[in-house]
Amino acid sequence: MPVTSTNGVFGDPRSAQFLAAAQTVASIPAMHGRPEVPFWSGFDTDLLVTGRANAGKSTLLNAVLGRRDLLHTSKKPGRTKTLNWFRVGPDPGHLILVDAPGYGDRGRPEWGELFDHYVQNREVLRRVYILFNANHGLNEVDKMMLQSLDEQCQASSGLKWTLQAIITKTDTVPVKQLVGVVKTMYADIFKAAPTCLYPLLTSAYSKPHYGVDRVRRSMVEACGLEGVGKTGSRPQ
Repeated sequence: MPVTSTNGVFGDPRSAQFLAAAQTVASIPAMHGRPEVPFWSGFDTDLLVTGRANAGKSTLLNAVLGRRDLLHTSKKPGRTKTLNWFRVGPDPGHLILVDAPGYGDRGRPEWGELFDHYVQNREVLRRVYILFNANHGLNEVDKMMLQSLDEQCQASSGLKWTLQAIITKTDTVPVKQLVGVVKTMYADIFKAAPTCLYPLLTSAYSKPHYGVDRVRRSMVEACGLEGVGKTGSRPQ
C-alpha cells in the first residue's frame, strides 16, 4: 500500500498562520464562504485537536506544522483558553487545524459548552484528535471524554467526522515498560470508544521527532488531500 505524501500540504511551514480565536459560542468564526471571514474561502476542512491539559498538545502541533513557536507552549498546563484556528499551507490554505482548550481538572464549564457546540455544529469538521500522555495513561476524565466523542461520532454514523487518538510523549516512558503501557492504553481507548481509529504513537520532544509524519498523513487522508502536490490542487 503506497504511503501518503504530506509534502504538498505541510511542505511550506512558513505559510502556516494563526487565523482566529473563540472563547464563546457567539465568537466562533462563520462558516465556509462567509464574506466577513474571507480566509474560509479556501478548502473547507477543519481538524480539531484536544486533550488533557498535560498532553503536550501545543508542542505536537508545532511539530506537525514544522514550526517552533506558532502555538505558545508553557510548563504550566491549561494555558490554551480558546478555540484557535490555524491555516495550513499558503493562502487560502489546504486545511485548518483547530487547537482546543485542555479538559480535566483545570477546565472550565464554558470551555466544555464551546467545545460541544463546535463538534456538534461545525459542518466542515473532518476529524477530532484526542491526545493522551503516555507517561500518565488514561484517567476517568479521559475515558468519559472519549465515550462522549464516540457517542457523537456514532450519532452522525461517522459520516460527518471521525475520531482518532494520539499518544504523546512516548519517549518519557522507559523502553522496557513502553509495550505494556501502550497495550493498556489501547485497551482503555477502544473500550471507551469503539469507533476510534487506530491510535498514533508520537514524541514531539525527541530529536528527531517520532510519529509526527504519521499524524500529518492522517490529517491529509481525513481531508481527502492525498493528491495535493502531485497536481498542485486539491483532488476533485
